[in-house]
Amino acid sequence: MASRLEINFVRLLSRCESIASEKRGETEWRLEKYVGALEEMLVALRKSQSKPTPEVLTEYTRKVDFLKGLLEAEKLSSPAEKALANQFLAPGRTPTIANERMPATKTVHLQTKARCTGEMRDELLGTGPTGKGSSETELRNRRGFVDERQSAAELEAVLQHHHNLQEKLADDMLNLARNLKNNTLAAQNIIKQDNQTLSHSMRQADLNFEKLKTESERLEQHTKKSVNWLLWIMLILVSFTFISMILFIRIFPRLR
Repeated sequence: MASRLEINFVRLLSRCESIASEKRGETEWRLEKYVGALEEMLVALRKSQSKPTPEVLTEYTRKVDFLKGLLEAEKLSSPAEKALANQFLAPGRTPTIANERMPATKTVHLQTKARCTGEMRDELLGTGPTGKGSSETELRNRRGFVDERQSAAELEAVLQHHHNLQEKLADDMLNLARNLKNNTLAAQNIIKQDNQTLSHSMRQADLNFEKLKTESERLEQHTKKSVNWLLWIMLILVSFTFISMILFIRIFPRLR
């Protein structure tokens, strides 16, 4: 369960992301102060006993660094420098709150990139503010408004594209999970049938072993009986032969 410090950190981080996504003036000071407070809370969160997992801490650090880099990029004077600094910013990978379709820092990154592109386009197509009339200033303002609407439309298209990709990825993962479940059930049924066959074979082998043991005992008893009868018959024959020889000698004495 998240600690009170982590809950406050997430709330302040979500608020900073919301402010960063809005169009701010040069006198806006809240975001810089809030980001400074986020850094202090992040240090305290790392030292806390109930700190989150290292992966979550890494994601928090990534988002705070993104907001710091965003503020530093906005302080640059040239649109080209802002665009270059914006290229090196790394937004968060996961949403901060549950109801976000995509990470808010990624949305801010896309908005900032579109805004820098529009400013660079205005700098290339327009001229300086000195020596020009109000009509040219009005034309430049209209062009900026059109560019802003075009950038908003491009951003919406990019967000929709990412949303479609996420839905497709979710469908693919769902299909893979369903196929994995079916394959697991099929393998489980095959293993169950093999276990039943093996158990039946083992029972049959035990039964055959018992039958073989019984027949071996019967054969051994029969062999013993046969040997006993044969011994008695041999003794009788030997005795009969001996007696016959004695009688033969007595009846027919030896010739002198």
